[in-house]
Amino acid sequence: MSPFRILCVVGARPNFMKMAPIMAAFAQHKPHVEALLVHTGQHYDVAMNHQYFEALGIPSPDINLEVGSGSHAQQTAEVMKRFEPAMDEVQPAAVLVVGDVNSTIACALVAAKKGVPVIHVEAGLRSFDRAMPEEINRVLTDQLSDLLFTTEESGAANLAKEGIGAERVHFVGNVMIDTLRANLARAIPAQKIAADAGRPDFKAGKGEYAVLTLHRPSNVDDKAVLQGLLETAAQISAQTPVIFPVHPRTRATIEKFGLSHLLDRPEVLLLPPMGYHEMLGLMQDARVVLTDSGGIQEETTALGTPCITLRNNTERPITVDEGTNTIAGNDPAHILAAYHALLAGSGKSGRIPHYWDGRAAERIAAIVLDWLKARG
Repeated sequence: MSPFRILCVVGARPNFMKMAPIMAAFAQHKPHVEALLVHTGQHYDVAMNHQYFEALGIPSPDINLEVGSGSHAQQTAEVMKRFEPAMDEVQPAAVLVVGDVNSTIACALVAAKKGVPVIHVEAGLRSFDRAMPEEINRVLTDQLSDLLFTTEESGAANLAKEGIGAERVHFVGNVMIDTLRANLARAIPAQKIAADAGRPDFKAGKGEYAVLTLHRPSNVDDKAVLQGLLETAAQISAQTPVIFPVHPRTRATIEKFGLSHLLDRPEVLLLPPMGYHEMLGLMQDARVVLTDSGGIQEETTALGTPCITLRNNTERPITVDEGTNTIAGNDPAHILAAYHALLAGSGKSGRIPHYWDGRAAERIAAIVLDWLKARG
């Protein structure tokens, strides 16, 4: 049989962790499936991208669109302009997209307009907050998709409410957790990270420290909000030292607003953006993780590490209902209340959600192949 050709799209680093096990699973179905990797270049830090690809065993992209930065509209439009000729050349049987970044909706839209089936991995997640650009991307991508894979059972209910037929939806589990489980043995301990950063004295043993990540515009673009979050981190560091890998955009706003002094204390360890195995080690041994990242909410649940989410909502409710996640928003009083509850022993222990077993990508690849065969 001639192979079914699938274009698999990544654009930003969260996509890399989701696509790594999918590419590996498709490789097990050769020669029936030929999966080609497209990197849009939405995240264009070459060194960081290479680090992730190498760490996760992702093959080099077959196509690199090299889009680079821009506003949401500019970036989405540029991905569409560059992706269309790539599709015309490859003539794929389907386009597979993951997550909710600009590249996801851009490539799904091009494929749908050209009559090529769209497969969406991580479908049905909803924060119900249309002020988040990612929420717009999620909703529209799901409407364009012919085959939708959900990570938690709430996803199917959300899709049904939006008129998407159940025959198109498959609950398969979470490919992010496939990657996490496959890489746990290679996690870099926090003590080594601190020592490599010139702080061998920093308390970075298991359960001795907190991890902070911040990158969402709602948290870092408003001076008053950002100041409140940094002051809260400083307060927490007095009891639990804080390790803070600083996103480049966050670092720029901290400096622009003149807030660097809030973190100039021995109990706070500022780090550059971390590779996958470094972040895995930091999360695995942390007493608590404070974050506005969606993926980290899932990873901490899988690791059994308490998580305090610095947002007013989450598109991953299973991390709250079954996992270790507490939604605190960006109000310092609420964050500190959640933190002190954790210290008092009333924080969440959680459990591993159904199908977060490291085999989601295997299920996806098998369903996709059967679906393509049925389509002829």
